[in-house]
Amino acid sequence: MSVVVPVFNEAANLRALWARLEPVMHACGRPWEVLFVDDGSADQSLDILREIAATAHGTVRVVELARNFGQHSAILAGFRQCRGEIVVTLDADLQNPPEEIPRLLAAIDAGNDVVGGWREVRHDFAYRRFASNLQNRVTSMIVGVPMHDYGCMLRAYRRHIVDTVVACDEKAAFVPALANSFAKRVAEIPVGHDERQSGSSKYNLFRLVHLSLNLITGFSMMPIRAVSVAGILVFVLDALLVLLLLAHRVLYGPQQEGALWTLFAFNFLVLGFVLLAVGLIGEYVGRIYLEVRKRPTYIVRAVHGGESDPPERR
Repeated sequence: MSVVVPVFNEAANLRALWARLEPVMHACGRPWEVLFVDDGSADQSLDILREIAATAHGTVRVVELARNFGQHSAILAGFRQCRGEIVVTLDADLQNPPEEIPRLLAAIDAGNDVVGGWREVRHDFAYRRFASNLQNRVTSMIVGVPMHDYGCMLRAYRRHIVDTVVACDEKAAFVPALANSFAKRVAEIPVGHDERQSGSSKYNLFRLVHLSLNLITGFSMMPIRAVSVAGILVFVLDALLVLLLLAHRVLYGPQQEGALWTLFAFNFLVLGFVLLAVGLIGEYVGRIYLEVRKRPTYIVRAVHGGESDPPERR
């Protein structure tokens, strides 16, 4: 079993996390390893992780990325380095209790390919909860696998799912949704969610919106098709309005300026729709641009502790 923990500026939480995670691993009664992926931290996170790896008797490895590539890229780096037949992901901020890991393993042992954690009671700001609920509904509809909580990183995967996700090598991958799209059996279990004790969340409102756009454009053609259908409807309505105004002028002659203001309002509506369509098309084109450049999703500078594998570019 492997546990992959992406880390970005979590120096204040790492020692407490390891103090709770290590006994959980020993109590599982199976071979295990922990991979901490330092995602370009600017604080003392890397030094603390190297200290943990030095005293962990080969059970901990630290994957050092060259800079900050983002949470999901860090998870992909850990996926490629890990060796377990079951892979668990866990955030480093202590909001995901490591004590829940045995319950994830039990659900995997029951025959599931992917098991997700569901934060029934969340200790987050109201706007975060609202944005998360909205994103979960959209993600469930797009992926076709309904889940309450796609944003929870406390999850478990079978090895063949991990290998398939890594093989995709997508530049803007959303790991939970990608894994669910390949899994035959997916389960979700309620897990605890604690208040953040130190540091701050790495997902502000802008990054949540960016993640949502990546998710929508990465898993479905439905938005662009909806825009096409809406464009046809707007064209038909516009044509009907023009015919109506012409008929009105023929029957009643020139009227007050009210019809003109109606036409202006409709034109502004069409202009707004056009701008929305251009922005959406730009998102799809941007994803194509990222993929065709073939730049690495992440760069591993070094692997510390355990039986280190050589650095790689992916």
